[in-house]
Amino acid sequence: MIYLRNLSLHFGEQAIFDDVSCAFEEDQKIGFVGRNGAGKSTLLKIIAGLQGSDSGTVTVERRRKVAYLPQEVLLQSEKTVEEEAFSVFEELCALEKEIHDLEKVLHVESPDTVDRLERYAHLQMRLADFDLGQARLETSRILQGLGFNNEQLKQTVNELSVGWKMRLVLTKLLLAKADFYLFDEPTNHLDIVTKGWLFNFLKNSKSGFLLVSHDRYFLDHLCETTIEIERGKLTWYKGNFTTYTVLKEEARKTKLAAYERQQREIAHKKEIIAKFKASASRASQAQSMMKALDRIDIIEPDPVLPTIKFSFPEVARTGHIVLKVAHLGYSFETKKIFEEVSFEVERGEKIALVAPNGVGKTTLFNVIAGKYPLQSGTITVGHHVKTALFEQDQLKVLIPSNTVLQEVERVAKKLPEKTMRGFLGSFLFGNEEVKKRIDVLSGGERNRVAMVKVLLEQANFMLLDEPTNHLDLYAKEILLQALQQFNGTMLFVSHDQDFLSKLATRIIELTPTGIISYKGDYESYLWAKQQAAGGTETENKPSVLTQTQKTTTTAKSETKLSNKEQFIFRKELKSLENKITKLETELQKQEAHLTTPSYNGDEHKKTTLAIQELKETLKRSSERWNELQALLE
Repeated sequence: MIYLRNLSLHFGEQAIFDDVSCAFEEDQKIGFVGRNGAGKSTLLKIIAGLQGSDSGTVTVERRRKVAYLPQEVLLQSEKTVEEEAFSVFEELCALEKEIHDLEKVLHVESPDTVDRLERYAHLQMRLADFDLGQARLETSRILQGLGFNNEQLKQTVNELSVGWKMRLVLTKLLLAKADFYLFDEPTNHLDIVTKGWLFNFLKNSKSGFLLVSHDRYFLDHLCETTIEIERGKLTWYKGNFTTYTVLKEEARKTKLAAYERQQREIAHKKEIIAKFKASASRASQAQSMMKALDRIDIIEPDPVLPTIKFSFPEVARTGHIVLKVAHLGYSFETKKIFEEVSFEVERGEKIALVAPNGVGKTTLFNVIAGKYPLQSGTITVGHHVKTALFEQDQLKVLIPSNTVLQEVERVAKKLPEKTMRGFLGSFLFGNEEVKKRIDVLSGGERNRVAMVKVLLEQANFMLLDEPTNHLDLYAKEILLQALQQFNGTMLFVSHDQDFLSKLATRIIELTPTGIISYKGDYESYLWAKQQAAGGTETENKPSVLTQTQKTTTTAKSETKLSNKEQFIFRKELKSLENKITKLETELQKQEAHLTTPSYNGDEHKKTTLAIQELKETLKRSSERWNELQALLE
């Protein structure tokens, strides 16, 4: 459907695209990955016809529609949100007007006006392809799905913030029903609920797309093919992002082995040339061999990403209750945001605070962080708790004139410089990068500096507000590994589903009248929400506790176990602990084994199935352990 032929583009001496040729079919769902600055956004612009290339062509098949969503867009309009969204169907409105006008003319003219009759028939045939009622229904559905409420629909477009304008542009693109979409970070400015709606929309759509995204969940669960751009070349991988990472590593090892083999051969030939040069009778042979050596196409191995090791400074052990929030309420002037928010944070928990935009999630977080004043209710910090706060806006907390290292030293003066440089190195700041001033860093780089500061504050309770903002996929993975290894307590806000799924051990959902607590990971939370919306529990579904903090407290106080029951439960708990240890050990062995067989081999399939079974068993055992622990406390 879309054909790229011999596409080349250079910025100075740097090749962004080097003789790229490929084709995209209308039903392909493709993830487009590569390091920041590799040229992903540039290629989308070229395909969309918004930017030229040095050479080559981009061809789209006739009668095929391609739609493009940029990262940022400047949309100006005096229309209401509803009117602007429906303007996608201007052709439909124009058709109806022309038909109406023709009917007036034909009513008074002779029926033998052939040209007008033919035009009228043609317009009727085109109109048959449209359904005005359905178009309005579809417009309303997508606007609501992307988070617009009835009040916002009547606002003019120029009154909207940049984020809401981006949602409106996305609405128009989805309504356009293109054959193929070019998405450049479509989840920017979307909250976690709206992201879920967009995910399901794209999952069920028949249209293909080329997707640039830093949201691994989308790349893993929507994309059947992955394209990597690196050093001006496109490499295709069959499979999602996780598959790509496995195949990429295999390819890197193969290429490295070929490079090392070639280097040994070159070294051997150089030795022979040196010996031949010393012999007058073989000098001509040496010259010939040197020329042949110069013609060798040297293999360039892919760079090895740094091994990530985190050795956290020791922190004080807190009491069992790290934070207690009781009967919290907040209002802006006369508008009540939330009320009766009560929950406790226990030592070691990693809690995600979630809610749709507009419910007050950011407000609640800022009240807990002490950035907003307490209006009603109480917040009690536990014993020996030291808090570290990660802000969304790094410009507020970083000193622009400082270097990266100087900025980290502000909070880690007592730590050895080696420790600071080690953490900075893990977050992609090498020996030269640590000398950069804060004011020349990108948004993602400032985010990484701020996160290193938080990790080195020797705090035992972290408050993190959108820690993955501006980070590419690799930087997100580093951050995730660091926070997974952190043995303190955490309360965080994030709209990144993959990050939530892999980090949170408990979900707190904010509602206007309080909170609902979900003991478990984010996937369990989503499943519980589906059940609450009308699903039925089955034996093969995870056991999820879905209850408010008040219900939890009441249940604990009213549950009394006999001595016999306590003995039985403690015995089962001990058995489960041994079982979980063995399962985790076996899981590590199987995951290590996964890298040895070829990806499509039978052995790999067996290993993958074994890993899935181990994870399911481990999850069930952990859930049962949590239930028993709750009963015995």
